[in-house]
Amino acid sequence: MSNATQGRIEARLAEIGISLPTPAAPVANYVPFVRSGNLVIISGQICLGPDGKIAPAHQGKLGDVVDETAGRAAARACAINLLAQLRAAIGDLDAVTRVVRLGGFINCVPDYGAVAQVMNGASDLMVEAFGDVGRHARSTIGVAQLPLDAAVEVEGMFEVR
Repeated sequence: MSNATQGRIEARLAEIGISLPTPAAPVANYVPFVRSGNLVIISGQICLGPDGKIAPAHQGKLGDVVDETAGRAAARACAINLLAQLRAAIGDLDAVTRVVRLGGFINCVPDYGAVAQVMNGASDLMVEAFGDVGRHARSTIGVAQLPLDAAVEVEGMFEVR
C-alpha cells in the first residue's frame, strides 16, 4: 500500500466511534504479542474499557449475571484491545494483510449455548475495520473463569507485511 493510504484502518475505526486505548500491560509472566515472520500473535485481551477497568455489565458469567447483548459488547471491547496491542506491535494497522484467527473464551455457566453469538462481537469488529481481510478462522469456547472475572477474553493472530 502506498503512503497515501496510511491510517486508513484507524480512520475507519474513528468513523465508527472507536479510538484505540493505550494497550494493557501483561499481569503475569508473558508478553503482549509475539512476531514470527509475517505473523503477529496477540495474547488474550480481556474486556477492559478505555479507562482500563471492566464495566460492571462485562463482569461475571454469561447465562447468569451477564446477558448476551452485554457479552457481545464485552467481546467487542476485547477486539478493540487486540487492535491496540497490534498497533503497538506493528505501528500501523494498514500493514495488516489478513486477520488469520481469533480465539474466544466466554466466562459462562455450564449449559450456556450462545458462545458463538457472543464472540460475534469481536468477529464483527474485525470485518468492520478490515473488510474482507478481516474475515478469519475462529474458535470459541465456554470457560469456568477468566482473569478479573471478565465475561470475555479474545486472542488473535494477524498476518502483516
